[in-house]
Amino acid sequence: MIERLAVLAALASLVIRWTTGQWPWALWQGRDLARREQRARVLLGVPADAGREDIIDAHRRLITRVHPDRGGTSEAVYEANDARDVLLERLGPGNRG
Repeated sequence: MIERLAVLAALASLVIRWTTGQWPWALWQGRDLARREQRARVLLGVPADAGREDIIDAHRRLITRVHPDRGGTSEAVYEANDARDVLLERLGPGNRG
């Protein structure tokens, strides 16, 4: 029974690879990254075509509001930093800083 399920899973993976050109797990990772980018844009309040300076400025504005020294939380700072990093990663390696 388990062998049959393994064979079916392998065949399904091959069919998905053949029809889409990508392995199923690569498709899932792409969706996750798109969700993370969307969430980061909403958190920072920047459009999809925002450049490096726009992202950095939005991050600085957000940090000034959520920093623990101003009544915010460490978790909010971590989220802001992650949002900045996700969007800068999308721009490419030359835009990280």
